[in-house]
Amino acid sequence: MTLAEKLGQLTMAAAGHAVTGPVIAGDSVEAIKAGIIGNLLNLMGADHVHAMQRLAVEQSRLHIPVLFALDVTHGYRTLFPVSLAEASLFDPEAWALTAREAAKEACADGIAMTFAPMIDVSRDPRWGRSVEGPGEDPWVGARMAEAKVRGTQGAELASADSLAAVAKHYCAYGPVTAGREYASVDISERTLREVHLPPFEAAVRAGAASIMPAFTDLAGIPMTAHAALLDGWLRARLGFEGVLVSDYNAIGELIRHGIAADAAEAAALALKAGVDIDMMASCYRNGLPVALNRGLVTLADIDRSVRRVLALKERLGLFDDPYRRGSAPETDAAIARRRQLARDVAARSIVMLTNRADALPLEGSARTLALVGPLADASAEMRGPWWAAAGPEGQVTALEGLRAALPRSEIRYAPGVAIEAQDTAGIPAAVELCDNADAVVLCLGEAAAMSGEAASRAHLGLPGQQRLLAEAVLERARARSKPAIAVLFSGRPLIVPWLIERADAVLAAWFLGSEAGNAIAEVITGRVSPSGRTAMSWPQAVGQIPLFYGERPSGRPANPVDHYTSKYLDAPNEPQFPFGHGLTYGRFVLSDLTVTPETLQEGGALEARVAVSNEGRKAAEETVFLFVHDKLARVARPVLELKGVAKVRLQPGERGSVRFELPASELRFLGMDLQPVFEPGEVEILVGPCADRKQLLSTTIRLSA
Repeated sequence: MTLAEKLGQLTMAAAGHAVTGPVIAGDSVEAIKAGIIGNLLNLMGADHVHAMQRLAVEQSRLHIPVLFALDVTHGYRTLFPVSLAEASLFDPEAWALTAREAAKEACADGIAMTFAPMIDVSRDPRWGRSVEGPGEDPWVGARMAEAKVRGTQGAELASADSLAAVAKHYCAYGPVTAGREYASVDISERTLREVHLPPFEAAVRAGAASIMPAFTDLAGIPMTAHAALLDGWLRARLGFEGVLVSDYNAIGELIRHGIAADAAEAAALALKAGVDIDMMASCYRNGLPVALNRGLVTLADIDRSVRRVLALKERLGLFDDPYRRGSAPETDAAIARRRQLARDVAARSIVMLTNRADALPLEGSARTLALVGPLADASAEMRGPWWAAAGPEGQVTALEGLRAALPRSEIRYAPGVAIEAQDTAGIPAAVELCDNADAVVLCLGEAAAMSGEAASRAHLGLPGQQRLLAEAVLERARARSKPAIAVLFSGRPLIVPWLIERADAVLAAWFLGSEAGNAIAEVITGRVSPSGRTAMSWPQAVGQIPLFYGERPSGRPANPVDHYTSKYLDAPNEPQFPFGHGLTYGRFVLSDLTVTPETLQEGGALEARVAVSNEGRKAAEETVFLFVHDKLARVARPVLELKGVAKVRLQPGERGSVRFELPASELRFLGMDLQPVFEPGEVEILVGPCADRKQLLSTTIRLSA
């Protein structure tokens, strides 16, 4: 291979404008023929992909196939709930299944790689990319990483329906300063290792084909050039042998970070750190020849990355059959099954935050329904901020779903206001709909573009004049003694305590994808009992952020009668809703927690059992969390650490149980030298429905050397 051909294999260009930003390189077609671009993103459609592939396979000198990649984050044409919504399932099998179906659909269009899963732990809902990830907990992040890699890549990476997974964004992208996208990150080494690295270690153990470094710096070292964490931690320590692909123009941005003077220095820093593919910066194509002449890199450095890229293409089966993906159209039956899966998962992702006086479900009681709000009939918004090949039409809206679910009911609809606009002229007409209605459903929240990349928000309430609309509608509904249900669409926890106080029931519907409206209708009408649980704590005020359940104990814990304790003067410490919160149409009671053995040695395992009974009037599924707390350790441990999740479905009056098995190795922690230690002493075992200690059953065991 010539130097230009080698650098072509390390270059990824875009086929057109996409949500990631403007196209920077514009010579893709001729460059592929010349063999100097080996990877393309954002090209969709099997015909288009195969046509471009033919340029490489039939017209380039070496006939090396192109690798086609796309952000398939929560579906391709059939959209599943956004990742933060899916995290509400706490169900790794469901996470793997949706990833498998998304991979099949994308592969049928010729795609071979996806920039997913996004497994950044986020404890700051101001950060827009919280929508793409697993929420605030590293244990959940690790389980989601494993499931998504497994589902995306399938049993064999060379299969026609398998995508190469790119786990992103390595590492610690979530704690950006002030929740502001692309800002600097400066956290402790302990937080890095305990919170932000575990999901990526899980992705590597699961066999992720590729990993993407974050745009951001960590304590002054941009991740795209962070040799210690890329070549050191990932490759040397974890044994990762796959491909590292930069984020969009990230290598070029090393100049703006202030650590490289020009493209040659930026390219050398990234290559030396272990980054194999340069996405959209053209620094490798243009800068590495200069870097070679300056002695900043060697041909051996370049060859090492080229071999990794070619090995990935070989694993994907591209050399055996470059047209394998996209060669056979999907059947109508396969598409229908996928759509049904999207509906089922969407319904399960909805979190019922409140339900006063059993306002929900409406069942058959609402013969006339007032449906109000700018998100009631907004197909494009249901997609969320990443929609791959899904067009703006075709996603089922709440209006469509409720009309289909309640064919004998009269459903009156008025948007009232637009999502972000200041015009209030439509509010009176929307309020009038409530006068003769049996119930009111308010559909409120963010626009899809207000979450995702470059979508940080400093104010996490309802944008535009939605609060004015909601207050007017709620006042009229209360005056008419009509139940008022609020359905919130968002890619993050919202701060709406006034709405929580006034609405009779509140559902967190996130952005649910293609079957959003049908899923919402199934929950509102009681055909499905809500079972989603919050994967991020919901704050009561912006000033509480970052807010998460796994904080460390204070030497001066909050005490309302002692001024000099850890508390706010003007807000409570507690969240509006804790991690794991979510109501069902059942009423579950947990009792009789037993944990054995009472003394646990390092090579053993503990078993925890708890009885669960449904004392409600509806069948429902309960989610039970297993937390631990090391009561006395040389390094202060978080007040709660999640170690397991179990589910049980019970009929009214039925009694069951859940069982957890936890290896003693899971009770190790990073000692003062940041190495794992199994420390003798007492450990509290806690089981319950969420991360609120008042709702947890607990007992204590002893760890023994």
